[in-house]
Amino acid sequence: MKQTYERLNTLQHSSETDPFTIERYHQFFKHLPKKIKNILDVGCNTGRGGETLKKLNPNLTIFGLDCVESRLQKLSSKIYEQKICSYSTNIPIENNYLDAIVAGEFIEHLYEKDVHQTLLEFYRTLKSQGRLLLTTPNPDYLRLKLTGGSVLGGAHVSEHYPNLLKEQLKTIGFTSIKILGSGKMSRLLGENFPFLTLYGSYIAIADKI
Repeated sequence: MKQTYERLNTLQHSSETDPFTIERYHQFFKHLPKKIKNILDVGCNTGRGGETLKKLNPNLTIFGLDCVESRLQKLSSKIYEQKICSYSTNIPIENNYLDAIVAGEFIEHLYEKDVHQTLLEFYRTLKSQGRLLLTTPNPDYLRLKLTGGSVLGGAHVSEHYPNLLKEQLKTIGFTSIKILGSGKMSRLLGENFPFLTLYGSYIAIADKI
């Protein structure tokens, strides 16, 4: 699995220059609980997102998780308390430790067989009242429907329909689950426009009891 995921994600250079990354992490920050300290940045890449969070709240303790070690080596120790080279299916963090987890455009990089275990790990490592925030490309995006496109391809090896992901999170035990718009269209529409099909990505917000 290591070689497969490393190879897939190393080849996707666009993730390091994605022009929406900074705005995505601003959206994450907007939905973080008020009192928060420990946060895990899953698929942290070279740390642009963590840098954004730290600027917004210098008191955050941020842990970065990625399977590509060369990317972790680029992380600033002033931003990331710990750099974790691992897989989301087996996160080396103790139970009930994290106040929040952010995973920006991440789960589509997992094969379907690893998605459920990853969400279980997110639940396990979160504290009670902890929050999960993740974004992923929207398979229901109207532009894809009109052009016959797909979110699959390259490093994207799974797709996640909003209602199905919501049910999956609920089955695991998450509560207060909300699905809102994200991606570049949110610059124009905000995140609360009622037709999710107009968004190329969406954000799922879920709490642990």
